[in-house]
Amino acid sequence: MDGTTSLTLTPHSATRDRAPIGLLAGSGRFPMAFAQAAKKQGLPVYCVGVWGMVDDELADYCDGFAVSPLGWMGRAIRLFKRAGVTEIVMAGKIDKTVLLGSWRIWRLLPDLRALHMWFRYACRDKKDDTLLLAVIKEFERDQLRFSSALDYCPELLVKHGFLTRRKPSSSQWKDIRFGWELAKEMGRLDVGQSVMVCNTAVLAVEAVEGTDQCIRRAGDLCRKGGFTVVKVAKPQQDMRFDVPTIGVQTIRTMQESGARVLAIESDKTIILDQDEVVEVAERYGIAIVALNAEELQLRLTA
Repeated sequence: MDGTTSLTLTPHSATRDRAPIGLLAGSGRFPMAFAQAAKKQGLPVYCVGVWGMVDDELADYCDGFAVSPLGWMGRAIRLFKRAGVTEIVMAGKIDKTVLLGSWRIWRLLPDLRALHMWFRYACRDKKDDTLLLAVIKEFERDQLRFSSALDYCPELLVKHGFLTRRKPSSSQWKDIRFGWELAKEMGRLDVGQSVMVCNTAVLAVEAVEGTDQCIRRAGDLCRKGGFTVVKVAKPQQDMRFDVPTIGVQTIRTMQESGARVLAIESDKTIILDQDEVVEVAERYGIAIVALNAEELQLRLTA
């Protein structure tokens, strides 16, 4: 993947008469899940993936596919416009650590559009919401609007209830409530969406490293294991981007690190490959529960 691949602008016959939708893709399974859902609805999907992050396999699910370096925003805009795209969705993880390394300017080689975005919309701070809203504003200058990928695949949002046969113990419910309040506050501050808790003590708070690395860090600190992972949406969650997401790898990382409970926010959390997630969790004896703040309050005051 060399970052210079051109989009193929010949849609499949089944989607020829539908307006195309653009996909700005990072890493992970979410971009593929979106593309599959859009294709089932007869929509042509034209993808620009972030070079070094997007999975090559995604090309198999799209009518047009290209990769572009993170800093080449003008090129991404041109590719979408050339494909006749006016609506775009974001899906997949963008690794923010690339913005923190040495010689990052030379490695990213931002073009003029990226520099304009950076200094016009993202000079205040580099929080996730700041950066992603800055991307949206820069694309909007070319009449390219963003919508939520979940408008096309709402079935990926988890419903409330127990996903596994195993349920949290009374002490783990205390950790869930304690972690929930902290995770919501971290989300409000746009720091992260996940908190690791054991016996109402905070082991780790997710930041730029992402959920899996945060779980591993908690496992290093809590050698006895048995801790709880709480992952929630931000109070100000914009469903166009950065929606909390879990998948099979999340459960495997929990098992390797000694976590035993995963509490997530219902109707605001994406579960990829849910049947497999539940099967793996059952095998490892990990409890998964999806709830909202009101349900949590009622459960713990009943």
